[in-house]
Amino acid sequence: MKRLLILATVSLLLAGLIAWSTGQTPVRPTLQIEVSDRNPWTHLRINRSAEEFQFAIVSDRTGGHRAKIFSRAVEYLNLLQPAFVVSVGDLIEGYTEKLEQLEAEWREFDSFVGRLQMPFFYVPGNHDYSNAVMERLWKAKFSKPYYHFIFQNVLFLMVNSDDPPKTSEGHISREQVEYFRRVLEANRQVRWTLVFLHRPLWASPKVADTGWLDFEQMLEDRPYTVFAGHIHKYKRFVRKGRLYYQLATTGGASKLRGVEYGEFDHIVWVTMKRTGPVICNLLLDGIYPENLQVPDTDEPGQKRKTLPTTPVEGKVTLRGEPVPGALVVFVPVEPSSNPRADSLVDVRGQYRLSTYVAWDGAAPGKYKVVITLRREREDATFVNLLPEKYASAKTTPFEVTVEPGKKNVFDFDLE
Repeated sequence: MKRLLILATVSLLLAGLIAWSTGQTPVRPTLQIEVSDRNPWTHLRINRSAEEFQFAIVSDRTGGHRAKIFSRAVEYLNLLQPAFVVSVGDLIEGYTEKLEQLEAEWREFDSFVGRLQMPFFYVPGNHDYSNAVMERLWKAKFSKPYYHFIFQNVLFLMVNSDDPPKTSEGHISREQVEYFRRVLEANRQVRWTLVFLHRPLWASPKVADTGWLDFEQMLEDRPYTVFAGHIHKYKRFVRKGRLYYQLATTGGASKLRGVEYGEFDHIVWVTMKRTGPVICNLLLDGIYPENLQVPDTDEPGQKRKTLPTTPVEGKVTLRGEPVPGALVVFVPVEPSSNPRADSLVDVRGQYRLSTYVAWDGAAPGKYKVVITLRREREDATFVNLLPEKYASAKTTPFEVTVEPGKKNVFDFDLE
C-alpha cells in the first residue's frame, strides 16, 4: 500500500503571544502522520492558522462580591491558558473617598490577577472610577483610564464609560472620543475591532447624552464587536448588524437564577478567527481541574445589607391562558422601603419571586405589580406585547401586600 508522509503546519497560540511580547518569530510546530488511501480520520485540515488566537474576558466582581469566586476564576484561567485576559470593569467595591480603603481594595484585587500566567488588561467601571479620589488613584496606578492595543492585526479599544465620574447613565468624554477617532483613523487596515467598556451605554434610555452614538458612528465602516458588563445579566444584542454582548458576573452580586435569567458566573472565551470572534461562555461551576478538586482560595466576600424576605409565587394568565416569558416585577409602593422583586413566568404560567438570591421571595410590604412581555427590535429597543397599563407602577391595577412569615400567593389574570 502506497504511503505518503504529510506535514501539516499549525499555529500555536502561545507562539503568537511569545512573538507579541518578545518580537521573536513564532515557532510553527508540525503534524507528522502517515497517510494511506484509507485513514482513521476525517481530514487533516488543522483548525488553526497563524492569525488565530484565544483570549478570555472576565466580568463584574463587585456590588457585594461573593467569597472565593473571582479568585477561583483566576485559577481556572491558568488552567485554560488564554493568550491574555481582558476585563469589563467593576473590579473593586469602591464608592468611597477613603484613600486607605481604596488602596487596600486595589492591593487585594491586584494580588488575585498577579497570579495569572498571562497579561491582564484593566478597564474602569463605576465601582472603580466613581469620584475624584478614585479617578486620581486610577491615574496614579495605571496612568490611562482609556487606551488601545493591537494583537495579530486585531484592534482592542479599552473604553472608560464613566468619563467623567458621577454621571448617572455613564459617559464618554469628547476628549476620549477624539482619542479613539485618531486611533481608528491610524488603524483602518486591521481585520477586526473589539470594544470593551463597563456600561452598556447603547441600552441606556438616555443614550444620546452618553457620547456612545458619536463613538459608535466612528465604527460604522469596519467589522467590530462590543463587550460590556454593569447590569450583572447576560444579554446578546444585535445593533447595526453587529453583535454587542452584556456580560453576567465573575463574582459580583447576582441572584444566580441560571441561564434563563442570564444570571451566572462565567469566563468568556474568545477565539479570534479570520472571519471574526467565536464566543463561548464558560460557566465557572462547570470548570474543573484534572483532579476534579475545586480550588480553594482565601478571597473574602462582602456582606450585603438585606431585609428579611418571605416566599411569593402565583400565576399570570391572559384571558385564562399562560403568558410564558412575561416579566413580573413587584415595585414597592414606598420606593425607599423595600427593594424590587421579580420573576419570569414559565410555560405553565407560574412565577416565583427573587429579591437577593434565587427564589427568596419579597420583603413584607405593599407593592404595585408590573407585568410586561418584551421583544427586542433590531435597534436594541423593545416592544411590549402586553397591554401598556400593566407596564407601569403608575397605571397597573394590581396592588398587593406581602405578609411576613408565610407563603404569599397572588394570581393575575390580564385583560
